[in-house]
Amino acid sequence: MVAMPTAEHDPSTAGHDPSTPGHEPLTEDLLAAWTALLHRCGAAVDPEPYGRELLRRWSEPQRRYHTVAHLRAVLRRVDELAGHAADPEAVRLAAWFHDAVYRPDRTENEERSAALAVRALTAAGLPAERVAEVERLVLLTVGHDPASGDRNGEVLCDADLAVLGGTPEAYAAYAAAVREEYGFVPAPDFRAGRAAVLRHLLALPALYRTPAARERFTAAARTNLTAELEAL
Repeated sequence: MVAMPTAEHDPSTAGHDPSTPGHEPLTEDLLAAWTALLHRCGAAVDPEPYGRELLRRWSEPQRRYHTVAHLRAVLRRVDELAGHAADPEAVRLAAWFHDAVYRPDRTENEERSAALAVRALTAAGLPAERVAEVERLVLLTVGHDPASGDRNGEVLCDADLAVLGGTPEAYAAYAAAVREEYGFVPAPDFRAGRAAVLRHLLALPALYRTPAARERFTAAARTNLTAELEAL
């Protein structure tokens, strides 16, 4: 969800206990949700093995914010906003893949996640039109600025950005987890990169595009973003 300065460092080599805050073990309810989703979308193969692979990716040790907990939160928000989407199932698929590739020291995570979605969903036998829509949606999370009337994009981006509209305490935990992910970046470089992200978000024509998310999250999100920017 955020783009930060790159560094020649592989955070995945650092040891991390997946039971610590910010990580969840593979959960059977998410796996069941993935399997049911793929069956509804017409998968021609057993979706469970790939669901386990996706959950393994979301549980990688370099993640602190972009974890299984984040996936769960985005899927929950998509369900809440699904009535606004033109193709809720495509949005749910995009939510599963939107940070499936995540390396804090690289800038092409969304592009790689989109390419992964194309390979996986094509192999599963999903129709090319829906696969292309999932690819497009994942790429939208680079800038979180869907075109007016792009109902699928509005739902996915709002679900992904809902964390910005949390309580001050929840937002502080989110910001701290993001900083942990970029622990290899020196403080001055992090502050500069993070400030650029915050300014981009505050400059969007609207932080939230669906009526429900706009009403629920906008005020708190702008307060949280502004406070973090001032603190930097």
